[in-house]
Amino acid sequence: MIKAAVRLNSIDNVKDFVKKANDYPYELDLSLGKYTVDAKSIMGIFSLDLSREIELTIHSDKTDFLDDIAEFIVKK
Repeated sequence: MIKAAVRLNSIDNVKDFVKKANDYPYELDLSLGKYTVDAKSIMGIFSLDLSREIELTIHSDKTDFLDDIAEFIVKK
């Protein structure tokens, strides 16, 4: 399992993120506080507060998805 912080602060960012997420076979979750949604669900993502950083959980040890969404990852 891999975790990263992402920021999806526009409709186009969410659409691009979901399109990329659906290309991967493993489960992806986005969490904000006590809420967790499927990262492949555009409706689920829009239920979160997109003005804040969101925690991405990748249910795999592969890092290829992180490379694909590098523009959304929050650098700390």
